[in-house]
Amino acid sequence: MLARTYRSVPSVFGRDVDSLFENFFQGYPQAGVSGGGIEHRFPALNIWENEAGFHLEADLPGMKLEELEITVLGNELTLKGERTAAPQEGAAYHVRERSAGAFSRLVRFPVDLDAEKAQARLENGVLTLDLPRHASALPRKIEVKALNGK
Repeated sequence: MLARTYRSVPSVFGRDVDSLFENFFQGYPQAGVSGGGIEHRFPALNIWENEAGFHLEADLPGMKLEELEITVLGNELTLKGERTAAPQEGAAYHVRERSAGAFSRLVRFPVDLDAEKAQARLENGVLTLDLPRHASALPRKIEVKALNGK
């Protein structure tokens, strides 16, 4: 049996990719806990784009939609809320990784969003947002007129 060794992606490439994402998501408030030099932001997000617009998924276990505040202003989306932790009387924690308290995430998109057409749903602890581009960010066809009626 042959064993195949795979080399990891060069660290320079990894730093470039990290820098690209950091610049795209620049300006987010830091939320959550940090440890071991890694900042953990809450909630964890996935964001992608397709022809319909932008889509965002946020992990919000145990939260209800009415406990969230979602606002859109231009190209910025803000997601705010507060997670509460029920105190365990007489308990001595051995591990406590689940954070509690107020959180806020700011996401800047490359174009303005249409807040009137945005849709949000929360199912099984996952918030899903559909965020169409604002009409000003959509391509428009420009009619070319002939000079002198030709």
